[in-house]
Amino acid sequence: MIKLRIVTPQGFYKELETSILNVVTTDGKIGILPSHMPVVAILEISNITTIENDNRETYAIAGGMLYFERDKATILTPSVESSRDIDLNRAEKAKERAEVRLKSTMEGTDIKRAELALKRALNRLKAAENIND
Repeated sequence: MIKLRIVTPQGFYKELETSILNVVTTDGKIGILPSHMPVVAILEISNITTIENDNRETYAIAGGMLYFERDKATILTPSVESSRDIDLNRAEKAKERAEVRLKSTMEGTDIKRAELALKRALNRLKAAENIND
């Protein structure tokens, strides 16, 4: 089993045991099984999946770092949310706000920030959909 710790700037989020850890790095998707070689990777705004108590669990993360060695994994991320805890209405409104900002022709609109906000909102919506997979 892999012992996974997820940590945000607000502090410790969760510690769990999983038989597989699926993540999306800047180099692509990877699956980590017990006894995997050590890994240090930058994570994309994406979903991570685990198997906890024989159930597939999905978490939306806002990018970050993964460190894995000797069946211990640590994910450092600006934010994380379990697919079960995502407020669909709030995520949909965040998506709409980001889309409006991207269409804005107002001077001073931070396009990169709006693009990242849209990517985070879409990621949260995708994670919430995985509850029904």
